[in-house]
Amino acid sequence: MATIFSRIASGELPSYKVASDDKHYAFLDINPVRPGHVLVIPRKETDYLFDMDSEELGELMKFVQKVAKGLKEAMPCKRVGVAVIGFDVPHAHIHLVPMDSNDDLNILGPKCKLPEAEMSHIAAAIAEKIK
Repeated sequence: MATIFSRIASGELPSYKVASDDKHYAFLDINPVRPGHVLVIPRKETDYLFDMDSEELGELMKFVQKVAKGLKEAMPCKRVGVAVIGFDVPHAHIHLVPMDSNDDLNILGPKCKLPEAEMSHIAAAIAEKIK
C-alpha cells in the first residue's frame, strides 16, 4: 500500500506543492512548526532516508538545496533548518524550516495553524522563488 506521502506526490491527496520533478516532491507541512515549513520527499518509497542508495540520496540533497534556497528567499529568515526524523511516516523525508533562532527548529514542539489562504499564498511564494 502506498504511503500517505506517495499519495500526496501522485496527486491522489491534496497538498500545498512548492516544487517537484520526476524523482522528488516538496510541499508544505500541514502542521508546521513555523510558517513555510516544507517537507521534501523522494517519489520512490524508501522507509529510512539513509537506506537510499548514494546516487539517489545525492540527487535528493541537490533538490533539497534548491528548495531551501527558494524557501529562504520567499520566507526571509537567518537560516533554513534541516531535520530528518522519520518515525511518523514510513517514507524518507526531510523537514526544511525557516529559522531565526535555534528554538525555531523544534519539530516536536507546538505547531502553527494557518488558514488555507495563507498556506496557498506561502506555497506560491516559495514555488515562485525556486529556480
